[in-house]
Amino acid sequence: MDQAANGLVMNGTTPHHPPTLQNGDNMTHEPSLQELERELPVVLDGQIPLGELISRMSQSMYAELTEMAETMPHMSDAARKRYVADWVVKIKRQVVKLYAIAKWSRDASVVQKAMNITSFLMDQNWQFEQAVMGLKYGKESLDPARLRNHDLLTSLDVLTTGTYRRLPACIKELIIPPTPLTDEDIAKTLADIEDAMRYRLRTSEIVPWEMSQYRIADGRVHFAAPKLFEASLCLRGAGKNDGWFFVDVSFLFTVGGDQTGMQEFPRTPTGMLKRNITDEADARLAFYLPPDEPPPPGIEVPPRPALPEGVIDAPLVRVFNFLQMMSLSYQLEILWYQAERMRSLGWAEFLTVEMSKNRQQMTVSYWIRKPPRIAPGQAAAQARNPMPQLGGKIKISIVRVLEKTGRQALRSPKARVLAELQERSKLERSRPSDEVEHLRFDVQWEPEKGALSVVIGPEDMHIPAEQLAINPDDLDFESLLRRILRRHTEGIMNFFQVHLTGGEQTRNVFSSPGEITFVTNQGAPSLRVHLCADEVVIVTIDPRTGRITLRDTGDLAAAGRGPRFAALSDGLNDSPWLLPEVLIRLRLTTITDLAEQKVQYLGLQSFRKRNFAREELEKLGGDARGTLYIQLANFPSHYLVLVITDTQYRYALINVKVQRDTMYNNLVMEDIAWLNAQRINGDDYSVGVGPGPEPLVGQKRKREDAIVAAPGEQYSTNFRLETKVLRELYAYCCARVAYTKVEQQFKLRGIPYTHVNSTASTGVFDASNIQSSLARSIPALCVLSSDILSGAPAAEAAMPNIRVIPLNWWSNDQAKVVTCVKLKYVQQPIGKRASGTSVIRPSKRIIYDPREAIVSFLSDDVDKCVDEFLEEWARVSKMVVIAREVAQMSAKYLWTDVRLLSFDLQTVEFAYAADYTLALTCTDQLASSGGSYHLRFGRVEPEDDHEMRVDDGALARSTHNPQEDVEPYMRNLLRHGRLSSALHRLVGLLRETLPIVAELEDIRGAAARAGHAVDTFAKSAGWFRILYGDLRHALDFRLMAGARVVILDGSRSLFDDSGDSSGLRRPPGIASSSTKAARERPDPATAAGLQPIPEFRTLVQEAIQAAVVRGVSGQFAPIDVGVICDVVAVRLIGRMLYEKVFEKLAVQAGGPS
Repeated sequence: MDQAANGLVMNGTTPHHPPTLQNGDNMTHEPSLQELERELPVVLDGQIPLGELISRMSQSMYAELTEMAETMPHMSDAARKRYVADWVVKIKRQVVKLYAIAKWSRDASVVQKAMNITSFLMDQNWQFEQAVMGLKYGKESLDPARLRNHDLLTSLDVLTTGTYRRLPACIKELIIPPTPLTDEDIAKTLADIEDAMRYRLRTSEIVPWEMSQYRIADGRVHFAAPKLFEASLCLRGAGKNDGWFFVDVSFLFTVGGDQTGMQEFPRTPTGMLKRNITDEADARLAFYLPPDEPPPPGIEVPPRPALPEGVIDAPLVRVFNFLQMMSLSYQLEILWYQAERMRSLGWAEFLTVEMSKNRQQMTVSYWIRKPPRIAPGQAAAQARNPMPQLGGKIKISIVRVLEKTGRQALRSPKARVLAELQERSKLERSRPSDEVEHLRFDVQWEPEKGALSVVIGPEDMHIPAEQLAINPDDLDFESLLRRILRRHTEGIMNFFQVHLTGGEQTRNVFSSPGEITFVTNQGAPSLRVHLCADEVVIVTIDPRTGRITLRDTGDLAAAGRGPRFAALSDGLNDSPWLLPEVLIRLRLTTITDLAEQKVQYLGLQSFRKRNFAREELEKLGGDARGTLYIQLANFPSHYLVLVITDTQYRYALINVKVQRDTMYNNLVMEDIAWLNAQRINGDDYSVGVGPGPEPLVGQKRKREDAIVAAPGEQYSTNFRLETKVLRELYAYCCARVAYTKVEQQFKLRGIPYTHVNSTASTGVFDASNIQSSLARSIPALCVLSSDILSGAPAAEAAMPNIRVIPLNWWSNDQAKVVTCVKLKYVQQPIGKRASGTSVIRPSKRIIYDPREAIVSFLSDDVDKCVDEFLEEWARVSKMVVIAREVAQMSAKYLWTDVRLLSFDLQTVEFAYAADYTLALTCTDQLASSGGSYHLRFGRVEPEDDHEMRVDDGALARSTHNPQEDVEPYMRNLLRHGRLSSALHRLVGLLRETLPIVAELEDIRGAAARAGHAVDTFAKSAGWFRILYGDLRHALDFRLMAGARVVILDGSRSLFDDSGDSSGLRRPPGIASSSTKAARERPDPATAAGLQPIPEFRTLVQEAIQAAVVRGVSGQFAPIDVGVICDVVAVRLIGRMLYEKVFEKLAVQAGGPS
């Protein structure tokens, strides 16, 4: 079996046992795999530990979060959100990368082993190459090599004496090691040197009092200067001229605050720093000592300083002064580093750090400001209020303090006595070469005069000395700076508080207790300014930037005010002296916002500004700081105005008018009514007109026995506007405007009115159905019927008092006015609309209660409510009169078949004869012509035997009323004279003309059925005509006085041009003048077209005879142009005469008879 080079079986696992030595040990040791791996070189090229990567990333994230926490509060809300979003995206990417690296790190050991093996192989390859190069170099260099001449003398010395006689001592010392000291020798040497140091310190060496606490150990003396340093020195020897040499030092300070980068400032110096300190300390210790070795020959060195006569060297004093300065300078450098560290963390724009050339004074300027942006027109204001470009300075310097006595002495009495005894015992009459320099930190705070346009008082500039002291046990520049900034901020806030509470502009607003509160408990000092209700703004100064900041209290209700506060803060920092004005403006805006929010809750429309001129706004009072105009929905020209003063709300109701002749259509306040909100919201109300009432608040009066909170916990309720109060004020204004508009209509008509209690019954509109608590307290209007109905028709039908009540002013619906009239007599409605109910509503605007006889007129237009009432009253009153007259006709005129069929205040329908009906409706009652009537004729089934028979035949059962053709002539009859008389004339005319129109309708129907062309039509209210088919002959029926009818040839006229026949009955209401008589004559053109009926007189006689044969009733008499008969005989005589004329005309024409 072949053996591998490493001693293992080449193709198996059986180990090869090397031969055993005689003492039992193996010849070789086979290394394990782990030992071989440890022999591999470790290669870390391009690799870092995963833990270090995670730690570095965590520290980076923490540093960025810390920086964000300091810088983001001063950003706007939008910039803050955008910055956070960008940061989250960036960190997410880094975390994803780190996660991928963590996944890859699972194979780090394998990769590391591969890299180590690769490096090992590369190193072996390099060694092989070097061996080859070495052999090649040896071959090339040995060829020319030659031996030097033999050193015969040294060879002889070695052969004869056995040693080198001519070898230099330095070579011997270098080659031959010296005999080492034993422990006893070392301990004895250290004890001797410690005794020498102890003796020297107690007898002759001047030890500064600050280093008087020392201990000797380990061959050196350890000096401790409290809060400065701890140094160790040692003597060069026990001789008189043997000086001290420096061993080491540790500075006694502790760095506080952020520890980042503090590894650059170790308490115990090392390396180059310690070497420099050691060199400088040794030079000061050996300042007056002679040199250790004489200078080389030929070199002239400067002479060493010599002690004057009577002066004793004090090396420990010099080294104390040096180390004291080093300690303080070291601490000052740490403070400078901390200040620069703050600049790198976001303070760079607002903080400057300067160090003097000797590095013993550091000046820090804070609240550095850029030159403000001077807007046009503000240059003069900036000149009057110049503002420095920084807030103040902090100077930290190392100063020398002279020794003083008394209470201000640096040393205690005991220390001074011990120091004096030391000088007397060691110096005698001499003096030391150096004096102790008392150094300390001096911190000065210099607030800039006029910083933020504020000159703080001396009492606010004072800061206790212990707060300015540099504490070596806690070196923290940031805490020192923040203490100073806090004190400066307190001074500025005190200044603003005094000016806000006592200033002329803000005294009335912020002088009350609790309005301005100075807060110093947490964070930067600030002013808590109460604006209104529960709204508070915090005024503070950013300690980093020195900018005045307005912020809210952080509650959810103030979440959307960040941008507004940011904008105000930006403008305020350009002109800080405008803080009172800004707070006043912010307070006004907040009050307006809250009021506007309440208005929006109620669904009302409001405006902050209206187009009023300056002189118009002065009508609201000189103390008005702001306004909110709430437009009344039902009255667009009226506004409820919330006038904001320094202390409270005032409420006004105004009426505006647009000036069309102005460029911008300015508004003018025509009327102003000041409202007493407290009384309106209570049990009573009052309205005063004038320049303005006494100040009133817009909320309920607080209970006197309520628990009073401590100052600062309960704010004034002057601007705590309740939604209920605003709703009631708005409703009251709507009611007031509605009443005013009604009153103005009464005044224009000269109608006196009075106010009455509105809790009384309003008829069908009961006050229990209203939705406002003010409705019962708002009075109603009462007028006399004799005043408002003067000149109106049927004024006597109303009771004396008429009540006018506006409605719906408490809602968003259109305001209405209801006028309640109680009728003198009760006329029960009949018909379909009145069946089954006690209250009827014949139209949208009228409601009638027959039990109380109250008619309620509803108007949708407040501005025209009186006109609409008069119009509706004219219609309703006439209908009431007509209905009453119709109901009385059967008994009054013995017209038994006249009966009332339907009555609903709008329409009166009655039967005037048998089943013939007439429906009357009034229209256009307020027209200058007196209104008109609409007549609708019809028929109904007879219900009894009271119908009038027009002849011996059966009653006509047709549903058509032939008198509807005379409706245009009948409608005007009711417009003349008293309504009752006119109605009687109308009904009488209808009854008298009914037989005529009934017979003419039968003639027309019979002719139509027979195919004859015969037409019948009305010429006027009492004039009817039958036109025969040839259109040249006509037969006229004209009503005369005394219920008589004249039947005559249509081509003839009863009137001549010069006079009027007194025997012919004209339609009622037509005057007997030539002009109106001409209206009853035939039209000349028509008369010219008609021809006389041939043998008309003979035909009349024949018709009368035929009628007599048929038993005609009533009186009749023939005349030259026709026949006159009673109404009861007109149907038979008229029929006979029509047939005779028709037959005659047919015979004449040669047609069928």
